[in-house]
Amino acid sequence: MKQDHVGIAVVGAGRIGTLRARLAAKHPAVRFLAVSDRDPARARALAEAAGADVHSGSNEEVIAHPRVSAVIVSTPEQQHTQPILQALELGKPVLVEKPIGFSLREADQILDTLHATKGELRVGYSRRYKECFLRAKEQMLQGRLGKVVGGMARVYNSRAQAFAILKRDPHATPVLDVLTYYVDLMCWFLEGNRPVEVVARGQHGIFKEAGYGAQDVTWAILTFADGAVINLGISYALPARYPTLGQSDRVELLGSEGTMIIDDDHLDHLLFSQKGVPHPYVPEHAVDMAFLGSNSAGDWAVGDFWGPLGNETRAWLERPRPARRCGCRCRWRSSAASVTPRIPTEDATWSPPACGGGTGRGYSTR
Repeated sequence: MKQDHVGIAVVGAGRIGTLRARLAAKHPAVRFLAVSDRDPARARALAEAAGADVHSGSNEEVIAHPRVSAVIVSTPEQQHTQPILQALELGKPVLVEKPIGFSLREADQILDTLHATKGELRVGYSRRYKECFLRAKEQMLQGRLGKVVGGMARVYNSRAQAFAILKRDPHATPVLDVLTYYVDLMCWFLEGNRPVEVVARGQHGIFKEAGYGAQDVTWAILTFADGAVINLGISYALPARYPTLGQSDRVELLGSEGTMIIDDDHLDHLLFSQKGVPHPYVPEHAVDMAFLGSNSAGDWAVGDFWGPLGNETRAWLERPRPARRCGCRCRWRSSAASVTPRIPTEDATWSPPACGGGTGRGYSTR
């Protein structure tokens, strides 16, 4: 459904902020786009690339802009809190990159403000918007696995991307920056069944020698309230020229009535080129062989961006609705409580349930 007069502010002009801004600029509902970054030159460059109406070196300025009605926070992880709080206090819906914050104190502050303002906040766990995981969720909703008693999720990547992430923020370890996707994914699959115990072990070596505190390999066992046991693992220490361009993962779910295996290693689409294949996250790095489709955000193809982050962004852009005057301070009101989700095609946009419970991680006090 086409909506008019939506104004979007994208805060943060890094790799993900750039994708979000370009997707917003192409969406028919968006009539105004503002971008910001603490580096004014980066904000200006993104504005030129995306065709933004306004750019600024002040995040506060674009969030408060009168034509901005919703905000995407794509700053580095440790800079999420203030933009979120400002937007919520102004009554503007927020999409923030995961994780919501780097400490329980920050997360509690954000959630307290969310409840006080009766606002809307969605955390960008875009793995939920990947087709293979959507198919998996549907099978579980249909009850075909029965009671889930166990499972596993593991994800691998090359150290080339890990070092790029750690260089940007030494605290953004593979566990905090990536494994969080799979913690969320498994909690989504086992919705309503909370984890009650976590045991984890890690190994230091390659990253420690380079001066970082990140672990080369981390494995964890999660026990859920009903006794289900889930194994989670990550290693972002594979050789630098390993063919993965983002995430090579595998998910397994074991149920009383069925079993589901999701092979997402991307071994089904290999590209070898003597010219080299550029890494989407590390532009100066190239590999001769690549697992196409392993870029976790998605890929540019025939003039548009396709994949989980594209699906998620388009779904969220469909989410805000112009306010009906209701006598309170809010500027937005929820749409219908349940909308059938569908994957976007060239002329259709997937609209998730308003509560966010069936598709993406959504928080709303409305």
